[in-house]
Amino acid sequence: MKGAVPGSDNPRLAALSLAALGIVYGDIGTSPLYAIRECFHGKYGLPVAPQNVLGVLSLIFWALVVVVSFKYLTLVLRADNHGEGGVLVLTSLVGRSLGDRPRSRWLLVAIGLFGAALLYGDGMITPAISVLSAVEGLQITVPAFARLTIPVTIMILIALFMVQRKGTATVGRLFGPVMVLWFLVLAITGLIGIIRHPGVLAAVNPWYGFEFLLHNRLHGYLVLGSVFLTVTGAEALYADLGHFGARPIRLTWFLAVLPALLLNYFGQGAVLLADPGEHPFFALVPPALLPVLVLLATAATIIASQAVISGAFSLTNQAIQLGYLPRMRIIHTAAETQGQIYVPVINWTLMLATILLVVGFHSSSKLATAYGAGVTMTMLITSLLLYRVMRDRWQWGLLPAAGLISLLLAVDLAFFGANMVKITHGAWFPLAIGLVIFILMRTWKEGRRFLRARLNERSMPIPEFLENLRRNPVARVDSKAVFMAGNQAGVPPALLEIIKHNKVLARQVAILTIVTEDTPRVPREDKVSVKDLGQGFYRVKAHFGFMENAVVPYIIALAREKGLPFELEEISFFLGRERLLPDRKVGLSLWRANLFAFMSRNATGATAFYHIPPDQVMEVGAQVKV
Repeated sequence: MKGAVPGSDNPRLAALSLAALGIVYGDIGTSPLYAIRECFHGKYGLPVAPQNVLGVLSLIFWALVVVVSFKYLTLVLRADNHGEGGVLVLTSLVGRSLGDRPRSRWLLVAIGLFGAALLYGDGMITPAISVLSAVEGLQITVPAFARLTIPVTIMILIALFMVQRKGTATVGRLFGPVMVLWFLVLAITGLIGIIRHPGVLAAVNPWYGFEFLLHNRLHGYLVLGSVFLTVTGAEALYADLGHFGARPIRLTWFLAVLPALLLNYFGQGAVLLADPGEHPFFALVPPALLPVLVLLATAATIIASQAVISGAFSLTNQAIQLGYLPRMRIIHTAAETQGQIYVPVINWTLMLATILLVVGFHSSSKLATAYGAGVTMTMLITSLLLYRVMRDRWQWGLLPAAGLISLLLAVDLAFFGANMVKITHGAWFPLAIGLVIFILMRTWKEGRRFLRARLNERSMPIPEFLENLRRNPVARVDSKAVFMAGNQAGVPPALLEIIKHNKVLARQVAILTIVTEDTPRVPREDKVSVKDLGQGFYRVKAHFGFMENAVVPYIIALAREKGLPFELEEISFFLGRERLLPDRKVGLSLWRANLFAFMSRNATGATAFYHIPPDQVMEVGAQVKV
């Protein structure tokens, strides 16, 4: 499920579009549950008056058109890295284009990395606010249910996270049909509301939005923070590019999602003009149908949460492969579907954080004040990185690129400023989470760089090693050994330690280095190279993309095809295991060195991560200052 879809392949296009409806648009598709309500009944809500309703609807309409339709669907989706998307992928793309400008590269990569880190905060808040807002709907018909809202929400969230380990391949087949029904209900209920008060359609005129901001001044500007809730989830369009391709994502948006959202938002505006109740979304249906709508809304929010959780898993996997996070246990839940993964430590961390958010904020309205700050900053960062893509990869001139990005930044900064005002009311949370994740990512990346430098000092160039071995031969035993090496040009320290202490060596030795490329995937024929170095030594290099997972048995099988005379079951694997000693005189500051050492101790071992047969592994320890 990747890449562009041929125009003649209509069944495949339809299938991809249906799947995209369920996975890509879950988050933005459940925003009608709380966005309009927050504009009038939230922390900075305005009185329900015709000019205010028309003004808010106008701002929502143009936010969806400019931010989603134009920025993301038209521009950002073009910035793909071999068909893959997402802010971390965009960061890698920009980093490669600025290879000869190290200072600019470092700054933009750091900014992009922070943007990716902020998405973890979004992954915590989205399930909490989505499920809680749906469950709150039952309070309208059954007021006594209010005291059960929090426990029921927590039970749903626990169940959602508990099923993650089983994978989403089976449940995912239901996502599309359920979301088709959801968007159909959004459109029909919204249309009924519009029929009751068709005058709301005048809000398509942008003047109502400008007049709203001019008339309400600061208060009206603060409401932009709630208007922004209608476009949260736009980053998912870009992040899921590799799974569906640009065409199904665009087709689904313009033919189904955008019309349904606009009809529902305008319908809610019409309901507010007729009866300014607290829950305009649920007021769109008669009381007798309310339980059915609540059940459907709950199903839709679960799907939206599922998409965000799966996105966190994918983001973590990318970060690990690119060297920004330590190795973690990754479980592939569907052998026939690439990308269906489960990361236990991320799953349980998100579950705990989501439950604490529900308990701490206690209502979707209060959670809405925390929502949006991190997403606005990520969108702002995406615009900055997009400028570099326009200039360096698309070869746009300075004036067209700067002019267009200036317009997009003006919109991003307006939403960003409106959300920053909510810092003391909870907006600090996603920013704090993003900052913590960013520090972890930067510490791990820099720590690995210092560690490699220390290990390289203990290494030896392969030609020099082979010459020394020729002059001073050691006893060779009839066995085959594979030494894992991070240094592509040197002999791994573990191999030198074996010779130094045991004075013996396997008759045939392969030095294996696994390299993660800046491209999402590497073709099978280019994955492995084998070079016969003589004296029974072989140099094996394995190349994988950052969307792939390296599996050593698979690498050995490919290497055999290239001439490596090794059978998996006859190999002894030797891995280096470093004990890190923080030292402020060496590289990192003391607190970061301690943090790096802690992360390293808790990282998943190479044996499990690379699926090496554990009964064939020997580890050689060493102490290294960082």
